[in-house]
Amino acid sequence: MIQTDILSKRLFVLDTNVLMHDPTALFHFKEHNVYLPMVVLEEMDAGKKGMSEVARNVRQVSRFLDQLMSESSVADIERGIPLNTRGIIEGADTGNYGRLFFQTRTLKISLPEALPGNRSDNNILGTTLALQAEHADTTVTLVSKDINLRIKAAVLGIHAEDYYNDQVLEDVNLLFSGASELPGEFWQEHSDTLESWQKDGRNYYRVSGPLVESWNCNECVYLPEEQGFEALVREVGNDSAVLETAIDYRGSKHTVWGISARNREQNFALNLLMDPDVDFVSLVGTAGTGKTLLALAAGLTQTLEENRYKEIIMTRVTVPVGEDIGFLPGTEEEKMTPWMGALMDNLEVLTRSDVGGDWGRAVTNDLLTNRIKIRSMNFMRGRTFLNKYLILDEAQNLTPKQMKTLVTRAGPGTKVICLGNVAQIDTPYITETSSGLTYVVDRFRKWAHSGHIILTRGERSRLADYASDTL
Repeated sequence: MIQTDILSKRLFVLDTNVLMHDPTALFHFKEHNVYLPMVVLEEMDAGKKGMSEVARNVRQVSRFLDQLMSESSVADIERGIPLNTRGIIEGADTGNYGRLFFQTRTLKISLPEALPGNRSDNNILGTTLALQAEHADTTVTLVSKDINLRIKAAVLGIHAEDYYNDQVLEDVNLLFSGASELPGEFWQEHSDTLESWQKDGRNYYRVSGPLVESWNCNECVYLPEEQGFEALVREVGNDSAVLETAIDYRGSKHTVWGISARNREQNFALNLLMDPDVDFVSLVGTAGTGKTLLALAAGLTQTLEENRYKEIIMTRVTVPVGEDIGFLPGTEEEKMTPWMGALMDNLEVLTRSDVGGDWGRAVTNDLLTNRIKIRSMNFMRGRTFLNKYLILDEAQNLTPKQMKTLVTRAGPGTKVICLGNVAQIDTPYITETSSGLTYVVDRFRKWAHSGHIILTRGERSRLADYASDTL
């Protein structure tokens, strides 16, 4: 029996999929209490085997529970085990925490006749209803990632919520764009404190004022079209910032592997991709905005012409859009080839040349094949990439934990490029606001060696642009 005085706080009943999605969910309810029905433990036990991300998360939850119970007695289990994270999660806040309760007895479950049987979801609903009846003064909330279960809970009068702790932003429209427009009177308003100088053919400006406080390092700023000023924020102080004029990659004077920028956002993207001081670049945009083409062009230039990197490594999440095609024979690279159609399509554009005819194109393709490696994301753990140009394609399908695993593979001299479209997520339980791509953009925005830009204009074809707008 749960003590009533302990349950003066809110009680959250966790569904299995919450723990499968985030193993640390137990510790994210602050001072409130958490309740685990017995059927949740049974489902976790059934899902602990295998090498999938879900199985690994279940095993991690079991380890957390084991650590919490290692110093607890039977009486502690009845009173609730304190969810103190000290010694369990490094760096976690241990100042205010609730208690963890297990289902230690059979509850009187009364479900409507419309929900018969002993299904796990119905069992969880019945347990929550029983807890509501026993503790009328406590707000009992069912937390689940399953939309249908939350709908059934609402029908039964149970307060149900999605698991929100993994969400980086409340709304994906609040995602950092990487570029901001300056007011039209920018120069007049900042002329009194303006400093300017030249270095290595680039113009620099030190500006002061309240506008500076909202800027981040490597953020792209620009004036309206008629003034044509584009720059990157290179330093941000307490009350001043240093702006560096952006290189114009639109014309034939500055091309990247024969590719020119077609709009302002692409120009900013090439400035970030070609900058050796920027170790991490994220490009977000819809289909046809040129994410993969720009990243590959910059990688080929810096790998083959400037010798800044030894080779280009490209990988992506192997999540099919439709039905899976099944087993793929061959080596790791051969198995990944069907998933790398975007790489092949863009290489065809980048190697298109009339010089040397078919023989010249064949030689170029052989050279590029030796310097571009395709790797599976499943074998990244434990690896370290030195002086590599690493492209993570379709990064919107990564969880924050997977994103951390991949980005931390970067060794000295390695540059990581994340490409994705948060509107095209194919992985269950990941949303636009909880995607690993959204997570890394938000966490890296203030780092001096990272850059981000949202590409908004499609440059693929008029057919693709019309389809994107109307379908």
